[in-house]
Amino acid sequence: METIILAAGKGTRMKSKLPKVLHKVGGKPMLQHVIDAAKSAGSKREVVIIGSGAELVKQTFPDAEFVMQEEQLGTGHAVLCAKEKFKDSTGNVMILCGDTPLFTGELLKNLSNAHEKFNAAATVLTAIMPDPKGYGRIIRADNVDFEKIVEDKDATPEQKKIREVNTGIYCFDVKRLFAALEKVTNDNSQGEYYLPDVLAILRADGGRICAVVAEDYKQTLGINSRIQLAEADKILHQRKNAELMLSGVTIIDPATTYIDFEVEVGQDTIIYPNTYLEGKTKIGEDCVIGPNVRFTDMTVGNNVTAQFAYCHEAEIADGVTFGPYVHIRPNTKISGKVKIGNFVEIKNSNIGEGTKLPHLQYIGDCDMGAGCNVGCGAITVNYDGKKKFRTKVGDNVFVGCNSNLVAPVTVEDDAYIAAGSTITQDVPKNNLAIGRARQVNKSSWNDRRIKD
Repeated sequence: METIILAAGKGTRMKSKLPKVLHKVGGKPMLQHVIDAAKSAGSKREVVIIGSGAELVKQTFPDAEFVMQEEQLGTGHAVLCAKEKFKDSTGNVMILCGDTPLFTGELLKNLSNAHEKFNAAATVLTAIMPDPKGYGRIIRADNVDFEKIVEDKDATPEQKKIREVNTGIYCFDVKRLFAALEKVTNDNSQGEYYLPDVLAILRADGGRICAVVAEDYKQTLGINSRIQLAEADKILHQRKNAELMLSGVTIIDPATTYIDFEVEVGQDTIIYPNTYLEGKTKIGEDCVIGPNVRFTDMTVGNNVTAQFAYCHEAEIADGVTFGPYVHIRPNTKISGKVKIGNFVEIKNSNIGEGTKLPHLQYIGDCDMGAGCNVGCGAITVNYDGKKKFRTKVGDNVFVGCNSNLVAPVTVEDDAYIAAGSTITQDVPKNNLAIGRARQVNKSSWNDRRIKD
């Protein structure tokens, strides 16, 4: 089994500079969903037909195999562009659309199995649509065997009542497909070469044509507009939420929880409303996530509690508690049992086990040891206007409130920073560092702001 994916269209109704097949659904491009489903169904090779926005598609999928359709002359012409790529192929080929991200590997496997079972020249995937308007209708002889496809604009009033439609997804005997494509003409109002015309040619040559009905029509929906994009995204999120709940995850309100397709969540984790888990985020077991949390490409351990937080491209170990109003930025690693309070930002830093960052801290470009306690308002001063420098803090260090650690600087184990200090020199082990001016009280001071 090999696959051809049609992805050359302009997608004008998307009103976008981005090629349609690169718009994301469930956290990854539509085309990626299609490729993944094909592989899951057993496809050994995927050839993508590209046209509009070709260079950007190539950049997004550097390892894919592409064929260029210089002119968009119809679906039949698009497939024919790949003829040279399949000159040595035998067996079967699936034809998929790059803008149909909702079908599953199981659906395509069922299509493939039916095609092989009946030794068909071609097999069409159909769907029973609640509203079939705009789709080609499937005409069956005696309501059983596939006879033909009638386009919506050509259908009679009686045929328009038929709700079984052509989804544009096919399985072909590869040799017969390309032989038949040579016979397809563009004698139609659009002047294009239509792939469905191959079916009549194959049937006339004695080939068997089968039609397999998808169990759920929603899996076959294509995307042509931003409205349809949002609908597909909603369907994928509902599907993902159901999958997680069946695996032992509690989602308080699935309608307001948005979890991308590739996210992993462990058993007995509880997810509160208005939570977004994006990209390749992985969350362990027994966590409490949300409300109002956004994780992007995060790795989170077990027994983690997070609320009102935005975290991306970072790692959080077991037993960490943080929030509300926390921002954890890329290249940060939070060790186990760390406590992070409200209004804390951590960037490109390593935080040791059991350290406490209670509130109102900025920790940037810092390597902090275990068992530290950082007071309210303390920050690492990592940027001198031109370059960024690292701060190194040992184990069991106490940093007093409103202290500034001006990098590059090292504070060794068991040191104590007095409140209100600005530390510009290294602090040795077990030392108390005081970096502030001595207090002076002026008893005879006259407040000139007060008028007599």
